[in-house]
Amino acid sequence: MSILNETYTLSNDVTIPKLGLGTWFIDDDKAAEAVRAAVEVGYRNIDTAQAYGNERGVGEGIRTSGIAREELFVSTKLAAEIKDYQGAVAAINGSLEKMGLDYIDLMLIHSPQPWEDYRGGDYAEGNRQAWRALEEAYQAGKLRAIGVSNFLQEDVENIIDASTVAPHVNQLLVHVGNTPSELIAYCQSKNILVQGYSPIAHGEMLKNTDVAAIAEKYDASVPQLCIRYTLQLGTQPLPKTANPEHMRSNAQLDFVISDEDMDTLRGFTQKDYGENAVFPVYSGK
Repeated sequence: MSILNETYTLSNDVTIPKLGLGTWFIDDDKAAEAVRAAVEVGYRNIDTAQAYGNERGVGEGIRTSGIAREELFVSTKLAAEIKDYQGAVAAINGSLEKMGLDYIDLMLIHSPQPWEDYRGGDYAEGNRQAWRALEEAYQAGKLRAIGVSNFLQEDVENIIDASTVAPHVNQLLVHVGNTPSELIAYCQSKNILVQGYSPIAHGEMLKNTDVAAIAEKYDASVPQLCIRYTLQLGTQPLPKTANPEHMRSNAQLDFVISDEDMDTLRGFTQKDYGENAVFPVYSGK
């Protein structure tokens, strides 16, 4: 069975495909083509964000994919800077309008802090306000599931303590060399699915000879090994690419990493993101 046909079930019984396509850094005018190519390969899970600037293109790709809307799982994210109820309501409706969709399958708060203050100040009340807007949109049927991204345990607890709907998802930076095991375990204990973005460390893992040596044991590429690793952690990977050949290759995961090799990979540390360290999610600040 292809990984493209496998799903996880969220705590509200909504199913989500186990492999998704990330669209960060895919320009808006190229996003529709990338989405259509992914759907043709067999992807049914597409992830975007207000911050990516390509919601319009992703929505066009969904609408023109030739596949029934209900067969596709589409995610977007509330801009990290929105920490008030009215702003969140307007932004949720804005995403629906920009994408040209009647509903969105999953919407997340992109970060517990605005990007210019990432891992900085206290935005607990602002996150609760934004969450209230997501809850209402979820209850109104505009969103099929709601969640958070880049949230630490205390950030998740802040939402759970003040909500009627607990997050269904927490999207985190997860890759060989950066495995937040305690946070993943906490989320799993709360029946919150962890989505893993940048499973190939934004390309930096391609330079790692130790990982390449393990991949060779499985007759796999480094990206295939890295994506398989995140799946075996119980997370849902979102490798980003606009290249159809890479889309196909990333989905060829019919091997199982041994427990010994999983332990080895889990023990790696790889947090040098080169020129991409300018982004808060990679610098941590």
